[in-house]
Parts: sequence; structure tokens; C-alpha cells
Amino acid sequence: MVKVDVEYCGVCNFKLQCQLLRQFLLEAAAPGGDLEVLCHEGRRGAFEVTIDQQLVHSKLSTLAFPDHQSVLQQVQRAASGETLETVQAAPIKDCILM
Repeated sequence: MVKVDVEYCGVCNFKLQCQLLRQFLLEAAAPGGDLEVLCHEGRRGAFEVTIDQQLVHSKLSTLAFPDHQSVLQQVQRAASGETLETVQAAPIKDCILM
């Protein structure tokens, strides 16, 4: 079984982001696939994605959310017993610095 754990910042309202990633992964997984996706509130500003206890994305480091398709690819790699790689960051949209 592949276990995905997402630590999100509740103060920043990142719970919805976690739920969307969880839904995407569970829907994209093969029927009957052994996948568990957990979301839990954690550190301020965090959106940390761990697959089988290996950190594959850190919003604290990248300042961006993970690309869902890239997370799915790493879940598939974990299921195949392959070495995991860092997840690609999703492009930041609609951000204007003044």
C-alpha cells in the first residue's frame, strides 16, 4: 500500500487544497489500488507531501503548491517500487506584487 501524507496549514486555509489533491489521487488510482491519502493540519504556511515517509514536496521550501499530476506520477513510482523524485511545483497564477 502506498501512503501519502499531506501536512497543511489550517491558518492559511490550505485544507481545501489538500482535499482536492486527495480526491484527484484517489480518483486517478487504479480501481482496487492500495492507496491511502491522509490530510492533517500542521505548521503555519505548510503544504508538505510525503509518500511512504519520503518528502517529495515542500511548500515551505518552494513557496508553491505541488502539481497534482506530478504527485500522481510519484505515487505510481512508489507502487512500482521505483525511487521517488521531487514533485514539480504548480505554476503560481494571479499573483501581483505591488
